[in-house]
Amino acid sequence: MADGLLAAGGLRSQAMVPQPERTGWAVEESTAPLEKALFQDEDSCSDCSNHDKRGTSLQSFVPEGKTHFPEIFQTSQLLFYERFRAYQDYILADCKASEVREFTAEFLEKVLEPSGWRAVWHTNVFEVLVEVTDVDFAALKAVVRLANPYLCESQVSTFTLDCMNELLDLKEHRLPLQELWVVFDDSGVFDQTALAVEHVRFFYQNIWRSWDEEEEDEYDYFVRCVEPRLRLHYDILEDRVPSGLIVDYRNLLSQCEDSYRKFLNLRSSLSNCNSDSEQENISMVEGLKLYSEMEQLKQKLKLIENPLLRYVFGYQKNSNIQAKGIRPNGQKVTHVVSSTMMTGLLRSLLRDRLCQEPCKEETEIQFHSDPLSAINACYEGDTVIVCPGHYMVHGTFAIADSIELEGYGLPDDIVIEKRGKGDTFVDCTGADIKISSIKFIQHDAVEGILIIHRGKTTLENCVLQCETTGVTVRTSAEFLMQNSDLYGAKGAGIEIYPGSKCTLSDNGIHHCKEGILIKDFLDEHYDIPKISMVNNVIHNNEGYGVVLVKPTIFSDLQENVQDETEENRALKIPTSEEADTAERVDLEELIQCTTGKMELYARSNLSEQVEGNCEIVNELVAASTQKGQMKKKRLSELGITQADDNLMSQEMFVSIVGNQFKWNGKGSFGTFLF
Repeated sequence: MADGLLAAGGLRSQAMVPQPERTGWAVEESTAPLEKALFQDEDSCSDCSNHDKRGTSLQSFVPEGKTHFPEIFQTSQLLFYERFRAYQDYILADCKASEVREFTAEFLEKVLEPSGWRAVWHTNVFEVLVEVTDVDFAALKAVVRLANPYLCESQVSTFTLDCMNELLDLKEHRLPLQELWVVFDDSGVFDQTALAVEHVRFFYQNIWRSWDEEEEDEYDYFVRCVEPRLRLHYDILEDRVPSGLIVDYRNLLSQCEDSYRKFLNLRSSLSNCNSDSEQENISMVEGLKLYSEMEQLKQKLKLIENPLLRYVFGYQKNSNIQAKGIRPNGQKVTHVVSSTMMTGLLRSLLRDRLCQEPCKEETEIQFHSDPLSAINACYEGDTVIVCPGHYMVHGTFAIADSIELEGYGLPDDIVIEKRGKGDTFVDCTGADIKISSIKFIQHDAVEGILIIHRGKTTLENCVLQCETTGVTVRTSAEFLMQNSDLYGAKGAGIEIYPGSKCTLSDNGIHHCKEGILIKDFLDEHYDIPKISMVNNVIHNNEGYGVVLVKPTIFSDLQENVQDETEENRALKIPTSEEADTAERVDLEELIQCTTGKMELYARSNLSEQVEGNCEIVNELVAASTQKGQMKKKRLSELGITQADDNLMSQEMFVSIVGNQFKWNGKGSFGTFLF
């Protein structure tokens, strides 16, 4: 990336607009119709002083500092759709990565004034006012001279007029367009110039990667790289991406850029070496290692940049919550939560919850006005009883000990609503957590409403009103959900990770992006999750009722072993003459057991629902079988022979019975290959 590019906020400003403005641009031959669509209506911004001046639809700001620079066009606050339309329709279109500079130059020739405008040349060290006398479109550079009077703001005092002239002479008076900020002009003549320079600056600062030209041009660069990176940029600005994932992405980007620089240096040194020398052989090995490392980093970046895969895969967050364990005195406490405690409510609590067993030991009772303080006060074995009311919380329920959180009444009467932005609402790591009879409402969320990192969490008779993902069941965690209602997730209602166990019974999962998403993307060390779904109603989801995510390597495996394909389709494990006989029998018994249950519902005129249940069972069992094949193939390549005699002991056990799939946008079940 070019040195001296600005941070996302652009030049330091005294009058930055807090909300994005609506601006636009157009090529000269189609200015009239586009101005109406893309430029901001003057009436909607009557509070901006410069909109009283006719001719321009852009705002301005005054750079900070002791030097009194003229006003600058404010172009850094463009909306997503404005940048999207600019790059897609006018700048890049369907170009390849190797054609980006050429297409950009053609665009600039149409909209950029070749001379007669002033700009502030901004670097990390100084800002100086210059005049543009010409533009080298092919090089994306402007030919400039110092403006009169000389205006310069610098962190050091050495940049005198003579020093600046000398610096410009060294650069042949040619400066990258992305380092120029166009001086404001209320006539409107330079609006398109200011916007064009902004698009170039934003592109090379946030979209372009130094290795893009070396990528294979399988399809157009905009679809492959620009759109996903642009969406990620705005998702980060709008707090739609978890903070941990942002840190991961920036670290990966930095590592990839560093590896690429080392790779280029090594490649350059190889071109200067004598052929067949020992040093060249060593350098080639180092180059292969760097290339492999760089490719892995690029793949990880692409996963995060892709808006679909970003939420399908998420990131492996490690919860740092520490369990308190048993209270030092060994006692267990009952925590009662109520905004106000009336005598009638207290009597009911004593009768129904606190004094049910007369011979029971004395129990300490602590009273709280909000659920969060009660959760934070809990030790192993404590119970939290939440009385009817609407509770607003601004933190995360971090539950690390085995406790019970129960509502005293119906879920609609006991509402816990999260306000304020944060990564998680309920974070569970305890060995045995039970939550019942509570309605959770999530707002301004980045991650899901409930995440089970490890241990077992039971959710019974609850309502989950989600905003991003609903429930996430991480690897090695166990989740039991009964008689509950989940809706509103912009991602999946429930995400099930490999190596986890999930039991869903008599629930409603609806009005989500996807109903249930089952992940099978980790390596062979993780088993496909153990899943039981009985009598759930999964309906009105935008995508599928249930989605299985699995790698395309499964498809490759099927192509490579054609003799085994028909058996896979019949859900039989491929057999060798000796080792796999028992394996096939176990699988056939599993399918026979499951399909036997299906027949009971088929007789009850639920053929559509039964078909959905059967399809999910078949696909999951097939995926489990294929995963076993992959493991055997890898071991065989290493010269290791291993027979899997008991499929049920190490692979997935699945019970999917009596579920109803209704009015899901794409159907009951789908498979997503990556």
